[in-house]
Amino acid sequence: MPVIRITQEHAGSRLDHFLSHEIAHLSRARIQGLIKSGCILLNDRPVKPGAKIRMGDVVAVEEPPVISTKTEAEEIPLEVLHEDDDLIVLNKAAGLVVHPAAGNWNHTLVNALLHHCPMLSGIGGEQRPGIVHRLDKETSGCIVVAKNDFTHQNLSQQFAGRKILKVYLALVSGHLKTKSGLIENSIGRHPVHRKKMAVVNESRGRNSKTSYRVLEELENASLVECTLHTGRTHQIRVHMKHLGHPLLGDKLYGAKNGDGFARQMLHARKLGFFHPRNSEWMEFQSPIPADFLQAGIQTI
Repeated sequence: MPVIRITQEHAGSRLDHFLSHEIAHLSRARIQGLIKSGCILLNDRPVKPGAKIRMGDVVAVEEPPVISTKTEAEEIPLEVLHEDDDLIVLNKAAGLVVHPAAGNWNHTLVNALLHHCPMLSGIGGEQRPGIVHRLDKETSGCIVVAKNDFTHQNLSQQFAGRKILKVYLALVSGHLKTKSGLIENSIGRHPVHRKKMAVVNESRGRNSKTSYRVLEELENASLVECTLHTGRTHQIRVHMKHLGHPLLGDKLYGAKNGDGFARQMLHARKLGFFHPRNSEWMEFQSPIPADFLQAGIQTI
């Protein structure tokens, strides 16, 4: 059972926040589940995920194997941007769920990957083999998948260390007064609507940082390039909403009717990272989706 001793640097933090940074391959939700199930102990005692840690505290972590129904391979078309012995970079289609979960046990990116390349890293468990990071179901664009544990751990460390280039295109409502800038604040769970995230007080959220610039203005919308410097849940969607310009088609943060768009208009345009095997910088760019072009953008 791995044991972590708390130093002065992390004293006062929430246990789940601290562990989500300390253990790169576990999501915060997975960590919270392990704490609630008693697999993570603070000073040999079960606690709540929000327990505050102090200097000298000892955290013991036991990660049991993920138990799930067998994930089946499915012949689902994939658009491959790059593939080698260690990893595969894909242009994920909008509407494709990344991994099996409640309500979506089949027809996911993982099902398609198991048909395309059965050898994937096992760190994510049976439900998430190879999955280093995720895109929302409706978000299209670049995603990297690990074929082995060495690659998975290395890429996870790059994500945690903010060494990954992540550039998105967002089609938002209206015209921004400031055509470029940096949004930096804390994002946390919405105090009322639990399915939503929101900009919150520093004590209730995690630091988030997004650079943006307007690429083109349409009649009642703007095409915005967003560069992520952190990776918070719904970060771009929340930040654009915070500026008063929610994504078109975003029924959660914008108009309930989606402004006439079938999905939230967010596309992971560029992805860059150091190859885990040789440390060579690699950068990929995904094609512009048809629905962005149909909206009338001309810049790209």
